[in-house]
Amino acid sequence: MFQYVLKRLLSTLPVLIGISLLLFFMLRMLPGDPAQVLAGQMASQEDIQSIRQQLGFDKPIFVQFGLFLSRLIRFDLGRSARTQNPVLEEIGSRLPNTVLLAVAAITLACLFGIPAGIISAVRRYTWIDYLFTSMALFGISMPVFWLGLMLVVVFSVLLKWLPAGGTGSFKHIILPSFTLAAFVVAFITRMTRASMMEALSQDYITTARSKGLKEQMVIIKHALKNALIPIITVVGLQFGLLLGGAVLTETVFAWPGMGRLIVDSILARDYPVIQGAILIFGLLYILVNLVVDLIYAYIDPRIRYDGRK
Repeated sequence: MFQYVLKRLLSTLPVLIGISLLLFFMLRMLPGDPAQVLAGQMASQEDIQSIRQQLGFDKPIFVQFGLFLSRLIRFDLGRSARTQNPVLEEIGSRLPNTVLLAVAAITLACLFGIPAGIISAVRRYTWIDYLFTSMALFGISMPVFWLGLMLVVVFSVLLKWLPAGGTGSFKHIILPSFTLAAFVVAFITRMTRASMMEALSQDYITTARSKGLKEQMVIIKHALKNALIPIITVVGLQFGLLLGGAVLTETVFAWPGMGRLIVDSILARDYPVIQGAILIFGLLYILVNLVVDLIYAYIDPRIRYDGRK
């Protein structure tokens, strides 16, 4: 297992270098001068040139990329062009909030999506199945920003039960986590239903029932256990997407996470923060996939850590 984990971690290096390469040159292709944005509209050319030299934008682009890689090897993501704080410090103050929001959302999605998918598979083509399928389609069809605004109007403005945004207590995370979960639960429900329907049609389920086992034991111990691999795959992928895709939700609810940090940095042309944040997201996504692969081997002993079955 150790060799497999080490191999996977080493394989992340070329992936991160590729991400940094694409990100670095794509940011430089954006219109606008970052030095002009940071200096302000009333700044003189001397001030703009001074900021450009301070940020290293006066050097050739390949020299800038070489300097960026040399700092990256030393785990130095540079300093924010806006605040002059280290990028790792800026990310460290926002990343826990994003992880907390993603964990809360994926937990809610699993608590509802997996049972809903199991019930839909067991009671397939009944009104319960159609109800859960319709709810899943509703969740995947609703724009995140619209659903978030509607929840704010209902629960914050009209009922005054929950705060409209910010952080500080358990109540602050309810609306943003529910908004994110409504989108993710649709994928989990549909995958659980499809995976369970396939498992329930296998011969070992018929054998288990013929032995006189209780239906609950047949569904949970035999069918669900063999249907977990695709479900875990979807949960892992969706969790990785939640870590990097909560921009709209964090903006609607004024949640101080990585999404808002990236949006503010893009508007300010703060290249170091943008590059560092996206690289961290890429690393987290890779680590989530690694954890999912290790869970595969725990659930199914036939799966080895070297990738063979």
